[in-house]
Amino acid sequence: METSNLALETSRPFLTWQVILKWGKDHYRERNFNKDERIPTRPGLLYLVEKGAVRIVGETQESPLNKYNKNTVISNSENEKDEAFLGFMVGGEPFEIVVKAPYNIQAYSHVDNTSVIWLYWQDIDNWPHFKGEVFEAFRRQHQRKLLWLSVLGQKHTIDRLFGFLTLLIEEYGAPYNHGYRLPYPLTHAQIGSAIGSTRVTVTRLMGKLRQMGLISIEEDGLICLPNLSVNN
Repeated sequence: METSNLALETSRPFLTWQVILKWGKDHYRERNFNKDERIPTRPGLLYLVEKGAVRIVGETQESPLNKYNKNTVISNSENEKDEAFLGFMVGGEPFEIVVKAPYNIQAYSHVDNTSVIWLYWQDIDNWPHFKGEVFEAFRRQHQRKLLWLSVLGQKHTIDRLFGFLTLLIEEYGAPYNHGYRLPYPLTHAQIGSAIGSTRVTVTRLMGKLRQMGLISIEEDGLICLPNLSVNN
């Protein structure tokens, strides 16, 4: 497993990062957020997560198909898909929000005391090495999205679910007993939105994965893959 992004919150080795954090604070570009608080964003800006975790979600606007067929009835279970969980950004990671209709991308603080700094892209021209780090981080995020797409292409929902949990915990997990544990809670509705399913189905399949010994649920509802073995 790659070094956990959580460690970057307190021990990032690049002096430039500390300089940028100080610059952001000195220029009033830093803000702290409580759990589930929406983070104001706009296109064209670069955001840096200083600490905590940011949850990225996609909010789909009214479908043109629904506008065409006024008689379409959408069930409550399908309404759960209107807001899709798209992933985390944790301490040490940059992100940007791109607007493209009919999708509306939003960022929320996933845990209390999440701190975010925002910059204009031209601001980072002052730190060429850090600019290279940002582009490298975006390259890794793109690779992560490709893996996510491969998971979503699985035919069976239980395969999508287990693949999704494995990807998340490989990326963000911390060692726990004989496996790795996701350090942030996720609701079954959020998981369902990510894999194209419903909360009820995810709850049922999570129970099945637990019976198979593939996952465990630890204190505070944190998901653990007890048999996950990856190289550092």
